[in-house]
Amino acid sequence: MPLIIETIVTTMTVTGDVHVAPLGLIEDGEHWIIAPFTPSRTLDNLRAHPFAAASHTDDVRVFAGCVTGRKAWPTVATRKIPGGRLTDCVAHWELKVVRVDEDAQRPRFVCARVHEETHRVWGGFNRAQAAVLELAVLTTRLNMLPPEKVDSELAYLDIAIAKTAGSREREAWGWLMDKVVRWRKEHA
Repeated sequence: MPLIIETIVTTMTVTGDVHVAPLGLIEDGEHWIIAPFTPSRTLDNLRAHPFAAASHTDDVRVFAGCVTGRKAWPTVATRKIPGGRLTDCVAHWELKVVRVDEDAQRPRFVCARVHEETHRVWGGFNRAQAAVLELAVLTTRLNMLPPEKVDSELAYLDIAIAKTAGSREREAWGWLMDKVVRWRKEHA
């Protein structure tokens, strides 16, 4: 399995707006692959403007927010590519698509890093941040998993929240749990 970096990918819409989405970038030698599902806004944007920024943030609320409909996160212009990046990020990479490997479900946009910056010192992760990231991914797969799998994952992840979460992690966890509760009600 390749290395996958969970990050916030920003792309530019045809109207010039910045679109924010959590995605895993796949390492491919010197390149990074963005593989959005069909259909998706990120896919449409990359086809229209073959550039993206990867904002590496320690604020897991951005991941949780994006998968729960909270996509209005502040951005600033990128330096070397058209588009933007998260304002509040530890670092960011600016990427240019160099090749597209077509696939009906998940085309793979192979990207070269054309610029990178560090914006502040990274303070390290706590276990609650990792738990929020895992729950964010889990909530995007709720309709694909049996309820008992969801319950066992939640029970395990909740331990890290109880032991190590700060206010940001608790807020993000709450947004994600609201999504899980709505899913359970719809599938009861």
